[in-house]
Amino acid sequence: MRPYAGLDTVAAKGDIMDTDNRQRTLLLTGASRGIGHATVRRFSDEGWRVLTCSRQPFDARCPWPGGAGNHIQVDLSDPNQTIKAIETVRAMLIDGKLDALVNNAGISPKGEGGARLSTLDTDLRTWGQVFHVNFFASVILARGLKDELAAAKGAVVNVTSIAGSRVHPFAGAAYSTSKAALAALTREMAHDFGPLGVRVNAIAPGEVKTAILSEGTDKIVEKLPLRRLGTTDEVADVIWFLCSAQSSYVSGTEIEVNGGQHV
Repeated sequence: MRPYAGLDTVAAKGDIMDTDNRQRTLLLTGASRGIGHATVRRFSDEGWRVLTCSRQPFDARCPWPGGAGNHIQVDLSDPNQTIKAIETVRAMLIDGKLDALVNNAGISPKGEGGARLSTLDTDLRTWGQVFHVNFFASVILARGLKDELAAAKGAVVNVTSIAGSRVHPFAGAAYSTSKAALAALTREMAHDFGPLGVRVNAIAPGEVKTAILSEGTDKIVEKLPLRRLGTTDEVADVIWFLCSAQSSYVSGTEIEVNGGQHV
């Protein structure tokens, strides 16, 4: 007779969960505000060590432990800086293991007066800058740290956007297409990193309440099924789920975090 399925599940879970009681480590890009801030808080509250990457130096007002010593100042629009940052991260890992990489950094340049930049008026240099930050940095960091991710049987989460699947009234063409490319990259990475024991997923946030909201966002919210903005904490919770043992058999997917905006 086949053993009770529940016992099989418990045994499998025990095999997946790390029992050495070591402190887990997260590398997060785009940590200076919004979703990045909320994600640092979420993982810190769970006892993780969080390495942060940002164009800006560490802000002492950020309320999490060890912030300054765990911060890497890097301009991800410069591929040379991104590649150099990999060695910096390696040197900061005590046990050579990286449990999670969250590619959250993203830029969406605006035109004069905050106007949306379309395919007709976005110059080539801006296209390159956006894709370096929003797309290329993600694969450069993941590939450069693949051994450390594999050693931890870790997870990668790419932060895409609702704008990656439709024309958005505020997000520019370069931003939107870079996020669509990042969604495709997530599938490719899940296929390639899977044999290493590394899971790769994405989340696609919609309209989230941050310090700066585009004028007219309220008109979008009126049409959302949930009729409200999302919070950065709600997005961080989904990122946490995808990096935890609770999602140990989830890879290659993109979770919509947008109150039903995609339906």
